[in-house]
Amino acid sequence: MRYLPLSEDDRAGMLARIGVSHVDELFADVPTHLLLKEPLDLPRRKGELDVARQLGRMAARNVAASSVPFFVGAGAYKHHVPATVDHLVQRSEFLTSYTPYQPEISQGTLQYLFEFQTQVALLTGMDVANASMYDGSTGTAEAVLMAHRVTRRKKAVLSGGLHPHYAEVVRTQSQLASDEVVTLDPDVGATEDILAQIDDTTSCVVVQTPDFFGNPRDLTAIAEKCHANGALLIAVFTEVISLAALKSPGAMGADIVVGEGQSIGNSLNFGGPYVGLFATRTKYVRQMPGRLCGETLDAEGRRGFVLTLSTREQHIRRDKATSNICTNSGLCALAFTIHMTLLGEAGLKRLARINHAHAVQLSGLLTGVKGVEVLNPTFFNEFTIRVPGKAVDVVEKLAAKGVLGGVPVSRVLPGKGLDDLIIVANTEVNTDEDRASFVAALKEVV
Repeated sequence: MRYLPLSEDDRAGMLARIGVSHVDELFADVPTHLLLKEPLDLPRRKGELDVARQLGRMAARNVAASSVPFFVGAGAYKHHVPATVDHLVQRSEFLTSYTPYQPEISQGTLQYLFEFQTQVALLTGMDVANASMYDGSTGTAEAVLMAHRVTRRKKAVLSGGLHPHYAEVVRTQSQLASDEVVTLDPDVGATEDILAQIDDTTSCVVVQTPDFFGNPRDLTAIAEKCHANGALLIAVFTEVISLAALKSPGAMGADIVVGEGQSIGNSLNFGGPYVGLFATRTKYVRQMPGRLCGETLDAEGRRGFVLTLSTREQHIRRDKATSNICTNSGLCALAFTIHMTLLGEAGLKRLARINHAHAVQLSGLLTGVKGVEVLNPTFFNEFTIRVPGKAVDVVEKLAAKGVLGGVPVSRVLPGKGLDDLIIVANTEVNTDEDRASFVAALKEVV
């Protein structure tokens, strides 16, 4: 039998105490179209061995990223992670530790978080960074909420080049707070007139670079228009390695920079856990969400590290907290920091150059495939192609030939008339043979 410690009377009493008549009322904020109409089509009970066998058969249907030529990106990227990273993060003093509330026994954890913050601030061109967010998408939502607190306004403008999943998280958070969100149409060619959307009611503008379709964006003019109207510019990235090759968001005038750090130190992992990076200007630091590690001196003048300006709900009253997404990604942040330390500045820049060169090489090969068009005039390691017919069908046929050839845009943006577009990513792990296999398979498919 299932372990059900509460009787019907117990449950009825609990519902009466909180003032609802049925448990379904507790989920009233979940959109009805997302609720299951009936239980999943799974056996009600099976033995442990049977369950392991069935799950094993289901898992075997997956194609591992390392087993075939792999060109999938759109927010999660396959990079080489040195074995040193995994070895060090699995040491017990790191793997089993959690929140460093007691600085006198947490100096190691606090120091690596301090170094992590320093690395993120340098990458983004900003003054200060926090000790990580849960991931890039929730970090973006937190950035919008922070902008509302700073500007005391409630309207966010989202670029059509922002990753659709990030935009959806922002809208979900904003809906619950009754904030206004203006989402521009998908912007494949980076031609949107975002300046026209900025006025004196705008709290913030959220722009991704390189954007969802792979286009690098110059944020300078947007930053100037934002600041002239008292708004903040939030710069977003999903491919952190691009920051080693492109002008930093901070240098282009961004007020908040937020994104996903998975590419450094964190392998593809069925959707997570990943690590959200978050940086801002010094003048906004007291409104920054999450955890912040600071450097100090002890009573004997020795260097030490502490948590400072911590305004998460564990530390203060919930209604005064700057963040209610109440976790960070400490172990993932450590993996990021170790990988960054192994690379160094010169190594990171070289890695970025290799990524870009590989992507340029692939784009040149794909333009030679009849019926295929590369849409981006410039890009980092990711770009969008147009194919004959439906992109979903093309990608499925490529997979059947042993090539994972990208992400159909229609899977992420359904019903937008973008059914013939595929987002293709090419990183340092792809070889000449991988690219040749992709091109050969694509010629057969189209």
